Amino acid sequence: MENVTITCSVFKDIVVVRYLDHVSYSRASALVMSPQTRETVGWLVYEGEQYITVSYDRDVEPPTLKGGDPKASGLVLLKSAILEMKKLE
Repeated sequence: MENVTITCSVFKDIVVVRYLDHVSYSRASALVMSPQTRETVGWLVYEGEQYITVSYDRDVEPPTLKGGDPKASGLVLLKSAILEMKKLE
């Protein structure tokens, strides 16, 4: 597991990420299953060697002294599954 230090400058860049997602199936033919291409838009919270963290829903107020937004929602995506990532300006 990577050690992560996040400063108050997070949520700076807005990104569009296209990625391959896992697919769960039940009572279906395994031979026709494949990863699904999905995309998300949000704030890039963290970028490491193996993964990124994108928040697509967050508080308007700045993080508390305890750090982070306990009600934020987002995705942790493996870089090996990312097909494309663009920073919006």
